[in-house]
Amino acid sequence: MSRFSGVEFAPASSKRDEDDIDSSDDDLDDSLYTGLRTASVSPEFKRASVKMQREMLPIFAHRESLLYLIESSQVVVLIGHTGSGKSTQMTQYLYEAGWTDHDKLIACTQPRKLAASSVAARVATEIGCRLGETVGYSIRFEDVTSPETRIKYMTDGMLLREILIDPLLSRYSVIMIDEAHERSTYTDILICVLKKIIKRRRDLRVIISSATLQADEFVNFFGSGTKIISIEGRMHPVDLLYLTEPTENYVEKTIETIFSIHANEPAGDILAFLTGREEITQVIQAIYDRQDTLPASAPRLLILPLYAGLSQEHQQRIFDPTPDGTRKIIISTNIAEASVTIDGIVYVIDCGFVKLRAYDPELKMDSLVVTPASKASATQRAGRAGRTRNGKCFRLYTEAAYDQLAETTPPELQRTNLAGPLLQLKALGIDNLARLDMLSPPPVELVVDALELLFNLGALDDYAKLTKPLGERLAELPLDPMLGKILLQAQNFGCVNQMLTIAAMMSVDNIFYYPENNRRAAQEQHAKFIVAEGDLLSYFNVYQAFTLRGKQSSKWAHERFLNYKALVQAVSIRAQLARYLTKLGVSIPSSAAAVSPETVVKCIVSGYFPNAAKMQPDGSLRLLSGDNGSSSSSTDGKSTVWIHPTSVMFSRSAEWVVFSQIVKMGKKTYINGVTKIDRDWLLEAAPRFYQVTKQR
Repeated sequence: MSRFSGVEFAPASSKRDEDDIDSSDDDLDDSLYTGLRTASVSPEFKRASVKMQREMLPIFAHRESLLYLIESSQVVVLIGHTGSGKSTQMTQYLYEAGWTDHDKLIACTQPRKLAASSVAARVATEIGCRLGETVGYSIRFEDVTSPETRIKYMTDGMLLREILIDPLLSRYSVIMIDEAHERSTYTDILICVLKKIIKRRRDLRVIISSATLQADEFVNFFGSGTKIISIEGRMHPVDLLYLTEPTENYVEKTIETIFSIHANEPAGDILAFLTGREEITQVIQAIYDRQDTLPASAPRLLILPLYAGLSQEHQQRIFDPTPDGTRKIIISTNIAEASVTIDGIVYVIDCGFVKLRAYDPELKMDSLVVTPASKASATQRAGRAGRTRNGKCFRLYTEAAYDQLAETTPPELQRTNLAGPLLQLKALGIDNLARLDMLSPPPVELVVDALELLFNLGALDDYAKLTKPLGERLAELPLDPMLGKILLQAQNFGCVNQMLTIAAMMSVDNIFYYPENNRRAAQEQHAKFIVAEGDLLSYFNVYQAFTLRGKQSSKWAHERFLNYKALVQAVSIRAQLARYLTKLGVSIPSSAAAVSPETVVKCIVSGYFPNAAKMQPDGSLRLLSGDNGSSSSSTDGKSTVWIHPTSVMFSRSAEWVVFSQIVKMGKKTYINGVTKIDRDWLLEAAPRFYQVTKQR
């Protein structure tokens, strides 16, 4: 048993074999690649070094077998264990074997944007080209490809959008679905659609790549003729340590464990898993506050956050080598569980929880819910510690609690709002969803609710067919259906330019930032942009000020504690959305005419009317839910929500609001992206959805 400054852990009752500590996307920064970061190495040596490094990867021994299987079988299931090289090498083997001859492309999908861009960058380095030439990537609102691109990494949703334009994917010779074990919504849909495509295209090859042994369902789904191959990885042993007693506060226990490791363990970086941005900020602030208690001789601490909403510039900092005399501490959500691998990690802290998107059939909307992680996730997390040397994983729960975890996380398709995916399937001409062959069919209730929402948005007619032009246009926009509806309705309200800006700002994260040592000054600067109507119009003010008064200056943004990278991205996204609207026949005025805030808010209500709430005397809000959107009479508290502290409406009162996001934190449910409205605007926007009932 090990004791560390009040944190008591016990080793696992039986040593788990190192092969059980699995991981994925493990090719991003293996120790074999450290030579690529050395600027002084000659180009000739670097090329020879890359060749040697590639040949040392476990997958290299299977190169010829893999190419033979792909040549002889339409579908191959590839189980690539930790450190095998599956994500970076498989596409290169195909490229070298001639699968891109005759202007064909190789596609490799990833469930997350960071993985798609990072793996593409690594492969471009190995091939020796600029990113965007032979190797490129495509993620939502960012296309780094060219006519010369032959290996294309992309998110699974982007490939599905390409199928809308090219139903048989005629440009591609091989499609590799990487990280299929994550079972994201669009991964499952892609696999379903690819099964239909390969019946029409006998020359197309499909590789289903998974980091776990749970691959039988993929083999069974595609049927006879599907080949399966497993490649061992390269892992160092990882010691698993559990709490001897359950903890009531895993956030505080994370902080204690970080300081225990720093005080008692040899050099090596730390990766701690938490559930969301709020917890990450809390832990980082606590470390800053308490690091003065460390001995003067202790190594310095480099503390870095990692979560999906973080700017790409800040995300990339986690890959930088740790400076001498410093211990890097990365506080991350589950994005580091399977999408990235960080060199130098020796210690992993697993809080045992994860924030998942889950659909609530009573409220008829998605929310983010903190829930216990699965055993598969726990194994993935532990695997981050054994990449470069022997590691340790500190699990902030007991071994008995681990034994009670679910084996795997339920597929996203079975627990999330299906409005967007169903809209895509309708656009692909797949109308009979009941007969659609799927890996894990979603619950009927979720399908019905999604169809009802699309019907109420005007995207489907009485026969569940796509409406023209609204439904067809919505399917082409890379936006959530509700936000897409707002953008398309803007022409009717005369506020196209305003809604383009708001939609672009809602497509990036963390416009405002708060430095740990100067939050008050940041709040004072942010207050200059805030308007009474709420978050979305405040975002519009920030954009206008940045592009007009600030002239898109990084100095201007920094002085006002605004996320410069996010604002630049919003400018780019706005231009892309404008091109989408032009393509769809929506005219965009050359200049933004003066429009009243009330008009813009009415336009917002036209899409977000299902997400409405009414203020209660205690400051909480009650969601409008139930049949026909009538006010919920639920007494179980499920319909009670609170405005999130990061919303500009947090300290303001509004009798009626609509919102864009809902998240459960502890015992409370919060809404964000809040806009103040008038009740009658709900009735105007959705007379079929809402009805007025008399109060008794």
